[in-house]
Amino acid sequence: MSRTSQPSPSLRADQSDAAAEADIRPLMSAFPSGVSVITTIGTDSEPRGMTCSSLASVALSPPTIVLCLRTQSPTVRAVLETGQVAVNLLHENARPVSDLFASGAADRFARTEWRLPLGAGGPHLAAAAHAVADGEVVEAVEFGDHTAVFVRVTRVSLHDGQEPLLYGKRRYARWTDATAVPGPPAAAPPLPAIPAPASASAAPSATSTPSVTSAPPAPSATSPAPAVKETARVRP
Repeated sequence: MSRTSQPSPSLRADQSDAAAEADIRPLMSAFPSGVSVITTIGTDSEPRGMTCSSLASVALSPPTIVLCLRTQSPTVRAVLETGQVAVNLLHENARPVSDLFASGAADRFARTEWRLPLGAGGPHLAAAAHAVADGEVVEAVEFGDHTAVFVRVTRVSLHDGQEPLLYGKRRYARWTDATAVPGPPAAAPPLPAIPAPASASAAPSATSTPSVTSAPPAPSATSPAPAVKETARVRP
């Protein structure tokens, strides 16, 4: 690990004019990211860890990432002293672990499952991480209230079947929910059938009565039969 370097005077923030500094927290909260827990084993053989969402890749060869960590954190001091670190990327059901390691609770490692595989840079949070990167610190740059820690990754462990936990706008989200494809919209219920209006000529008036055509009366058994006129046929 190279020694910690200091920013040049031209890059130092003007601490005397802190009131005029822009607050970049709303900006960064509008840039969602994954959530990780940075872990290491201190020189006193005690585990150290903290939640971190400020993580980025730097180079593919050599495989290098950068962690931006609060300088005054005991975890950062332990990482710089030992030069070893593990980056635990939390899965979408591990929000309680993220909150635990962001709380500063002294018993955080007693309240979560972890193990230390051979060659690990720090404790692996076996039940909370969907991916873990082990690495060694190659450079650290302190700037303002944070320290950028450059880590050369030596090993990556992936756990299939788990999806990432997301954080942005000061709230968590599950990758499964954020990437779910909505189904087709539900079909609208059919409109009730409306009967066609009857024609004006066919509809009877409320004041009129239908006309009735009377059939001729059938001949009665007592009524005289109609007279039949006979014509004598004259032989020629």
